[in-house]
Amino acid sequence: MYSIRLHGRGGQGAVVASKILADAYFRQGFFVQAFPVFGVERRGMAVAAFVRVDQLPILERGEVRNPNAVIVLDPTLLGMIEIVRGLHPQGTVLVNHCLAPEAIPLRGQFNLATVDASKIALKHRLGSPLAPIVNAVILGAFARLEKNLELKNILSAIRDGVPDKPEANVAAAQEAFDKVNYRWESVKE
Repeated sequence: MYSIRLHGRGGQGAVVASKILADAYFRQGFFVQAFPVFGVERRGMAVAAFVRVDQLPILERGEVRNPNAVIVLDPTLLGMIEIVRGLHPQGTVLVNHCLAPEAIPLRGQFNLATVDASKIALKHRLGSPLAPIVNAVILGAFARLEKNLELKNILSAIRDGVPDKPEANVAAAQEAFDKVNYRWESVKE
């Protein structure tokens, strides 16, 4: 089983992103689960969402504690919560950030990637300057990093799953796929 944990803030689309991601994997013939965990349900508060993917029916329930990948929609969460908690060794971390992976203050045995999803979202008029909607954008970048996830399925799932501006979201995801920065050697402690 492959599992993914998404971190964001209320209103950024982490929950919708988990559903779109699960839909993309489902289109490829996988069994999937997608579900959120909320604390205080307010706009701007930290939220997490989870996706499980397998070739067999998924019977496990509950929060993903040891993800294979972590996607961070809001870079301000890096200093607030333990993003890499429980991450499998050699797992993948994708962060919405304007800096290169080498400049991100995360250390551990994992692969690290960044994409300036906020800038791309603003270019495509997704959200507002104060609150860009980055969920579809960052999924485009994630498709570049995951060998078992085809971009065409992410784009189809985005087109069917976003509530507003589907074609702009698809274009932004395609741009993020092309602009993601990654290092495939583990970050040292």
